Amino acid sequence: MNRFILVYALCCYVLFGVVFGWLAVFLLNVGDLRGPARASVGPSVAVNLGLITLFGVAHSVMARPAFKRVWTQIIPPAGERATYVLQSSVLLGLIIWQWHPIPTVVWHIDEIAAWVIFGAFAIGAVIILASTFLLGHFEFVGLSQAWDNLRGVRPRRPAFRTPMLYRIVRHPLQLGLLIMMISTPVMTLGHLIFVLAMLLYILIGLQFEERALLREFGSSYAAYKREVPMLIPNPFRRPVRREAAE
Repeated sequence: MNRFILVYALCCYVLFGVVFGWLAVFLLNVGDLRGPARASVGPSVAVNLGLITLFGVAHSVMARPAFKRVWTQIIPPAGERATYVLQSSVLLGLIIWQWHPIPTVVWHIDEIAAWVIFGAFAIGAVIILASTFLLGHFEFVGLSQAWDNLRGVRPRRPAFRTPMLYRIVRHPLQLGLLIMMISTPVMTLGHLIFVLAMLLYILIGLQFEERALLREFGSSYAAYKREVPMLIPNPFRRPVRREAAE
């Protein structure tokens, strides 16, 4: 069973990587991946918002400690994070697969300025990946839990740390995602709906996440929350020098 959990976590990780690459292609609309536009805008908007709502609700509910306590009575705790990664990848893939394009152009940037936009897109992707590695990439995707379980190592207690990007904003991963989503030379109405709906989900989801972090880390996270902005860097703020709260 322990080996099966590790293989399962590896499969979920591979799927995560594939869907992340698919998302990048989708956002850049390489090869018209979003498909042909539908005749009616209203139904297209309804379908698109429904897809994002499904993703947001599942993603948020499965991240809550109360759900995890019940869920790990059904599945092995060592596979819980990998399962979370799996559902996130599947539902994000469903959004990309079933997205209804609305091709009305909001802005169109070309020539040299377009390459600046592509550069920003790449920076956003790097921020996302760097954010996961700064706090433990393989733990983030569930591989560390499965590997420790195979070796018989007890789960490690979460530690509150604020390395590098986390001293600039509290949620650099979400910042990187927002940069990727808006960094497109051709912004269509459908793409804009995707950005706004995902932004709304991120803002709502972070409220629940921060409540959980406050319960887990108490005054340490409360002080961090006062010192560091949530998503938008503040160039006039003094940087946080501490690596971790005591």
